[in-house]
Amino acid sequence: MPNSMPPLPIDVFSDVVCPWCFIGKRRLERALALAPETPVAINWRPYLLNPWVPREGMSRTDYLTAKFGSVERYTSIARRVAEAAHSEGLTYATEKITRQPNTLDCHRLIRWARESGAAGRMKQRLMDLYFAEGADLSDRGVLVQAAVDCGMDGDRVGELLAGDNDIEQVEAEANAAKNAGIDGVPCFIFGGEFAVSGAQAPDYLADAIRRATAQVAKRTSEPAAAPGLQI
Repeated sequence: MPNSMPPLPIDVFSDVVCPWCFIGKRRLERALALAPETPVAINWRPYLLNPWVPREGMSRTDYLTAKFGSVERYTSIARRVAEAAHSEGLTYATEKITRQPNTLDCHRLIRWARESGAAGRMKQRLMDLYFAEGADLSDRGVLVQAAVDCGMDGDRVGELLAGDNDIEQVEAEANAAKNAGIDGVPCFIFGGEFAVSGAQAPDYLADAIRRATAQVAKRTSEPAAAPGLQI
């Protein structure tokens, strides 16, 4: 793509406690390395996978029982996901996870991190805390430390988390995604042109990046053309 073209926007709808989102983020990063000729602007969008989980979180055992019927039923699923994560150089330590968080505050953190360009770093830190370290993302102290780890002001973040700043905005954005038909994550929207659902292979995502880039270039040169997918 010519250097005069603006970066290709990539909207990523995902949740920090979704293991396939954890894997999908890594695969997107690999896809970007396969298409280095395309500058991109990644927008990390909120998706509340389990909005019914209490704000204070809940026992992981109770959560798995409520969602899958039993811990045992989830075990075989977790094994397959853990293997996929390991193949991407990620750690999915299911045995360390004892609490299931409500992720509303996590998405607030990611939103605030946009101001310093650290949204992607914050997203990764929260995922690493949850999947690799088994941290309780409902614990405000854990979230404040994550913010500090990403270069944010811990005291200020603590104050924001104690209030209701951006709660309505995050919920509205997450609900808008579901209303637009996104019923599974991760979901990638490339340039408003192509939607890809699931943690697809890097080469598949790289191809979507190239196709979206070409389509955006065509659309830009033909103002009368019909608009692409809008989310």
